[in-house]
Amino acid sequence: MGVTVKILVLILAIAGGLVYRNVTQLWADLPAPKLDPQEWWGDEAQPKDYEAYLKNNSEVIGNRLSYPDKTIADLKERLNRTLRLTPPLEGVAFEYGFNTNYLKEVVEYWRDDYLPRWREREVFLWQFNHFTTDIQGLRTHFLHLMVYDDNKVGKKHYPVLLLHGWPGSVREFYDFIHLLHQTNLDNNNKYIFNVVVPSLPGYGWSQGTSRKGLGPAQVAVMMRNLMLRLGYNKFFIQGGDWGSVIGSNIATLYPENVLGYHSNMCNNLSPKSLAKGLVAEFWPSLFVPSGFEDFFFPKSNEMRYLMEESGYFHIQATKPDTIGAALTDNPVGLAAYILEKFSTWTNPSYRSLPDGGLTKRYKMDALLDNLMIYYLTNSITTSQRLYAEQYAQAQRDLHLERVPTRVPTGCARFKSDIMQFLDVQLKDKYTNLVHSTYHKKGGHFAALEVPKVLYKDFIDFVETVERKFKIKTL
Repeated sequence: MGVTVKILVLILAIAGGLVYRNVTQLWADLPAPKLDPQEWWGDEAQPKDYEAYLKNNSEVIGNRLSYPDKTIADLKERLNRTLRLTPPLEGVAFEYGFNTNYLKEVVEYWRDDYLPRWREREVFLWQFNHFTTDIQGLRTHFLHLMVYDDNKVGKKHYPVLLLHGWPGSVREFYDFIHLLHQTNLDNNNKYIFNVVVPSLPGYGWSQGTSRKGLGPAQVAVMMRNLMLRLGYNKFFIQGGDWGSVIGSNIATLYPENVLGYHSNMCNNLSPKSLAKGLVAEFWPSLFVPSGFEDFFFPKSNEMRYLMEESGYFHIQATKPDTIGAALTDNPVGLAAYILEKFSTWTNPSYRSLPDGGLTKRYKMDALLDNLMIYYLTNSITTSQRLYAEQYAQAQRDLHLERVPTRVPTGCARFKSDIMQFLDVQLKDKYTNLVHSTYHKKGGHFAALEVPKVLYKDFIDFVETVERKFKIKTL
């Protein structure tokens, strides 16, 4: 062998070794990072004596917030000033965003039908027990439904933490909460649930921070601290959208506290997972149960859809305060921005409908309830900052997508959701993926759109966890 060939072989061997080392390092599992459970997010300086702070600020306060007539009258006046909307292009429904012809109809209904019934809607929103408590310096709002039943012989009693996302709120879960809570009244049901539904920091009635760095990992710490504050050392989690990310983070960072993690938007964005997704497209029958191939393939359709529908994501991850300023005190703009997501993310085909199909799967009052929470609490900007914090360097450096989550995990897929992941991808992250399902109907907002389907899926998951693992009830 000539000297030149030997040198070439040596160079290729070294290059191959370096590539292999870098790939294996990029794909390797990582240990869970340690986050400060006392990290301070309040406006004032962090207390020097944190234990004393906890002693004096751990009270859970019942709340029934209400808004004065002048606030509702002001909103009505703002909705009267909607005369300069630009007409849609000929033949365009929701393909360019919210159709302004239909937006006028929504505004008219909001102003002339919904707002005159606001006190009725207010009573509806406060049908559950609302509380606030101070968590790491921030006023944190949550719903808490506890069951005290002396006749619960033969029933399993568990706490469950429900986590919403954007542009949702606790309102998404109302029908789902009823199903969970009324298990106590059904003699054929063997479960009782204590239900906790927090507004994420900066969402709804939960205070936002004035400090940088409150990303999904830090929110997970806060949500776990909330559950501990309420006396729940072990609990189930259910969530979608940000609730999926935050719930996964709780399960990853604090597996000792999580009985099981159930999500309607399981994902794994690690390099290994993404590579597996590309490979699977060549042999889909090896990775997908028969009849569900269209959940995942062709990938080109999914990528095109993500490119078309992720514009909001890029601006909120880079300039949340800019879009926030445009939407603050602008109820018509806020309605278009938020309600458009309840159209497209529920079913992409609704883009071709002049009304966006909004009332095909939802009641308009339910959509406006959610919108009112954002408007009345002035939380659109603070809610959107979570996107920027997720993609800040400090958050990315945690590499939580490469830390295995070993708690029992259940993943429910709904056909029209934004993206889907294969079991072979998810099992790299969720090593105890014990429940994996497919639902032909339903989209991103499953708890609001198909609460009974999501409820049954969650109960099936709980039963699987009980069967495979020894877990204790309350």
